[in-house]
Amino acid sequence: QVQLVESGGGLVQAGGSLRLSCAASGTILSINVMGWYRQAPGKQRELVAAITSSGSTNYADSVKGRFAISRDNAKNTVRLQMNSLKPEDTAVYYCNADVRAYDGNYFRSKDYWGQGTQVTVSS
Repeated sequence: QVQLVESGGGLVQAGGSLRLSCAASGTILSINVMGWYRQAPGKQRELVAAITSSGSTNYADSVKGRFAISRDNAKNTVRLQMNSLKPEDTAVYYCNADVRAYDGNYFRSKDYWGQGTQVTVSS
């Protein structure tokens, strides 16, 4: 059983910074892509940033130059440093990982999600 546990959300004023962290645990063989998604009220969940095991990154246009994603492959963790936050960044942020893990019988690849962490940016 793989679990993704997020931390680091909260309330911040516009222009401030927050750092989100996510740790994957379980009988993990490897993790391909790790990423962060967000969902604001009444909107669809959207990709914020993603990073491959080799360090290649991808960002939503709305966060380029303000957010930075990083990961520690040895610790199965991913972080999202969010700077110059705007009220429109307010959302629930979800960690996502493409994990190859042991399910009791075989190693299988599967997409996992964290429980979500609230980020609120006040104007």
